[in-house]
Amino acid sequence: MRYTPVSGRASEPSPRRWRTVVLSVVVGALLGGAGVEVALADEPVGGEAGAAHATVTLRKGDRGPAVKSVQRRLRIPADGAFGSQTDRALRRFQRRKGLVADGVVGPITRRALGLRPFSRDSVVHPPGRTGGGGGGGVPNLPPVLVRIAECESGGNPRAVSADGRYRGKYQFTRSTWKEYGGRGDDPAEASEAHQDRVALRLYRARGTAPWPACSGS
Repeated sequence: MRYTPVSGRASEPSPRRWRTVVLSVVVGALLGGAGVEVALADEPVGGEAGAAHATVTLRKGDRGPAVKSVQRRLRIPADGAFGSQTDRALRRFQRRKGLVADGVVGPITRRALGLRPFSRDSVVHPPGRTGGGGGGGVPNLPPVLVRIAECESGGNPRAVSADGRYRGKYQFTRSTWKEYGGRGDDPAEASEAHQDRVALRLYRARGTAPWPACSGS
């Protein structure tokens, strides 16, 4: 898949924003020419206003004003509860925009909806889950893996890329998952903690190379 930045703003992008877009296009072209598929992931953009809140993501089960704002943009009843109807409408929107249809409102999906970063007090997550990538994983992961997971999937252990090739919190391929000790056939069906452990094993063996679009390498 091609990496295509999406902006929901109607106003003219700032010079810094243009530099981000141009750089993304160049990187996407280079990686595409090398035969590497790059998912349209929800990676944070540090120069964006409110970047401190950029890691607040929304997914099924969440509630609050942030969910209402998403529902209004999707033109569905805005009851503030991220349920099945919102999940289906969001995935349809993501497919139309060429994004990973994972049902997660991360930074790229949020910008495509034309919304500003969510504040932490605008959403209530289910018990055991935070807005920055889940609460059921391995504690004290290297910060770089936390950033990679947020970029690759919005921190969603159940995320699957549009073509089905990349799966889980770190968007493993099935072959990489097996090679580094993943249990079961599908990374997206494994527990978040197990996905973290496999990712840590992969990171210790190969560094950030398996995640070229999300590691800054």
